[in-house]
Amino acid sequence: MYKIAVLGDRDSVLGFKALGLDVVFAEGTEEARHTLHQLARGGSYAVIYITEQLAAKMGEDIARYKDQVTPAVILIPGKTGSLGLGQTALQSAVERAVGADIA
Repeated sequence: MYKIAVLGDRDSVLGFKALGLDVVFAEGTEEARHTLHQLARGGSYAVIYITEQLAAKMGEDIARYKDQVTPAVILIPGKTGSLGLGQTALQSAVERAVGADIA
């Protein structure tokens, strides 16, 4: 059975542990890159949530999983709020699926 992981700084992701998700802390970009690839390589995670603050510096790493079925890498706001990256990524995915901008 597949699992769900949440990757980000401690304050932003700790609450997801109460929901039964696997929480992984990363404070820096390099640590987050390594952890993301390690989680994806294992094959046991269907969804990896990552905070926008970390994702902002990891564009190429996240794009690597964009067209793969698993894991789905989904951006979520961190403790400082949204940067708009998650909404932009979702809009792009909808445009690819539908073939037009529906907004």
